[in-house]
Amino acid sequence: QVQLVESGGGLVQAGGSLRLSCAASGFIFNYYYAMGWFRQAPEKEREFVAVINWSGGNVYYADSVKGRFTISRDNAKNTVYLQMNSLKPEDTAVYYCATRHTTLLPSTVESYTYWGQGTQVTVSS
Repeated sequence: QVQLVESGGGLVQAGGSLRLSCAASGFIFNYYYAMGWFRQAPEKEREFVAVINWSGGNVYYADSVKGRFTISRDNAKNTVYLQMNSLKPEDTAVYYCATRHTTLLPSTVESYTYWGQGTQVTVSS
C-alpha cells in the first residue's frame, strides 16, 4: 500500500525558509518513480510546484518558484524534500507530494497516481 506522508510545514515570515519532507513507503522508491510537489491555496485549484525524476538527476520547476525552491530526494531514505527560500505570502497553501511510475517529469495533477495528505505552509507579511 503506497503511502506518502508530508511534514515540515508551518508559519513563517515573508523572506524566511522552510524545508518540507515527504516520506514514501509501499513501493520501490528509486525504481522509476517521479516525485512531485503541488500546492493548493484556499479557493484555488491545485497547482504544480516542482518535480524530480527517479534518480534525482532531472528536475523541473514552476516559474513562480524557480530560483527560490529546490527539490531533492534521498533514495536511501525514501524521502523527497522541498527547500523553500525567500518565501512570499502568495506561497501560502497546503503542499502535497505525489508520485507516479514514470521516467518523465510530469507537471499536471492528472498525471500522478498517488498523493499525500498535505502539510500547511503559511507565510505572513
